[in-house]
Amino acid sequence: MSREQITHQNQTQGADQKAEEERPMMEGAAAEPVAGGKVWLVGAGPSDAGLMTLRGKAVLEQADVVVYDKLVGQGIMALIPPETELINVGKEAGRHPVPQEEINHILLREARKGRRVVRLKGGDPFVFGRGGEELELLCEWGIPFEIVPGITSAVAVPAYNGIPVTHRDFCSSFHVITGHTKNKPEAEINYKALVDMGGTCIFLMGITAMEGICQGLLSAGMEPTVAAAVLERGTTAHQRRVVSDIAHLPEAAKAAQIRTPAIIVVGEVCTLADRFSWAEQRPLGGLKIAVTRPRDRSSRLAEQLSLFGAEVVLLPAIQTQPVVENQALSTALAHIGEYDWLVFTSPAGVQIFFAELLQRRMDIRSLAGIQIAAIGQATRQAIEERGLFTDLMPQVYSGETLGRLLADRLLQERRRGKSGRVLLPRARKGTEDVIRPLLSEGFAVTDIALYDTLLQAENPKARWDESVDYTTFTSASTVQGFAAMHPEIDYSAVKAVCIGQQTAKAAAGLGMQVFISKEATMDSMTELLMELSSREAGKMAQAESGEAQQ
Repeated sequence: MSREQITHQNQTQGADQKAEEERPMMEGAAAEPVAGGKVWLVGAGPSDAGLMTLRGKAVLEQADVVVYDKLVGQGIMALIPPETELINVGKEAGRHPVPQEEINHILLREARKGRRVVRLKGGDPFVFGRGGEELELLCEWGIPFEIVPGITSAVAVPAYNGIPVTHRDFCSSFHVITGHTKNKPEAEINYKALVDMGGTCIFLMGITAMEGICQGLLSAGMEPTVAAAVLERGTTAHQRRVVSDIAHLPEAAKAAQIRTPAIIVVGEVCTLADRFSWAEQRPLGGLKIAVTRPRDRSSRLAEQLSLFGAEVVLLPAIQTQPVVENQALSTALAHIGEYDWLVFTSPAGVQIFFAELLQRRMDIRSLAGIQIAAIGQATRQAIEERGLFTDLMPQVYSGETLGRLLADRLLQERRRGKSGRVLLPRARKGTEDVIRPLLSEGFAVTDIALYDTLLQAENPKARWDESVDYTTFTSASTVQGFAAMHPEIDYSAVKAVCIGQQTAKAAAGLGMQVFISKEATMDSMTELLMELSSREAGKMAQAESGEAQQ
């Protein structure tokens, strides 16, 4: 089966036939499940990938197939390994392309193949998530399952908007109510009981029924001046809130053009929203940033950006693949003591080189007497993690600068009688800028292809869209990989934050809006994004001030 998203047409085609095939077995005793087949109902939380539980993430990474909803956050979707199959059963308000009964059968069908199936649901699977319905068929068939609770949007979304669902000065309870039921567009709600209890009321899936909900509370005796709020896209970078009172909330929401997904909160705790707001106050709050580094090297930048409040989407545009049966490397390592310098131009090169040493039962003592050069700070850090220090690193992190600096050092050492032999293990398609100054001075360079840089193909799990504010690129190859993943988009809409001139040149060549960090480091890229965020905030404040004066 294809790893691409399964469309509604593919999913439902032949559904009646499948049901007929399964019905005779279902009517009898439950069949024995296929060995290894199991279903996990996993709550993905409200959207922010940082709110996914550790247990949920661990299960997700081991899945063979993920059956997911529309409300699962983009950052969480990017955590799914590339080889995992995806089945999209997303629902929208008033539109259910894959009926619930068919979803139940999909879970059963995939589990009976002996697969590890994750049913990934927004929020918590048992809080209006139909988790109980999906378990019924699995129980009939004796399919083993687990529940991994998620953080419900009923609590998380108000919290991200500065609204505590309980507060001793206002209320001592909160109540979560669905805005619609299984067979009716509007839920049958006992508004009188809600008003009498006096707690905070949180309505999920109630945007289309907002006017009826507010009128129901008013008719049940709620004071028209009671505070109320509607919270759109909660926990994402672009979350919005409208705070009003119960009598005017529908009108205010309409004026603000509030759309789903959103929740309604009714109670005096809503008056605390402006005072307790915090998510937008963070240095990168309000920004959605895409990280295109390889999956195994994206964590540091992603963690930094997330720490400062950004919504981070992982879009790994390239991956590294070690060269197999590398005879050239074997020959060089057999004569490792003959080299004067070992030069690394990327953290990936460091990682793969030392992995090869370990595989050949060679340790760092075999490098005794060899000096080590690194192209930049990240590469130096990777070397130091192996218990070694670098002897040379340019202030400007580029291949040309490294080559010139090393050539100057080798000329000095030549006068002292050293031969100046250089071992350069790196990507197969590495820049010639590093080697050119060395060869021009007559130094011997053993240039070994250590790994290939592969561009990522189009990946439905990791897609860029115009909701992304900035996209970070740490090499020209990540730009090329991004373009290969998204051949159809308008690149002029991409705001590219680039780590250096070569990367910026590749981005500009595609027509992207280019911003270059002062230094070729993750810290400098983060600082640039903070500057850009501050600049945008200043423009917005100026525009709002102008509107107020008018």
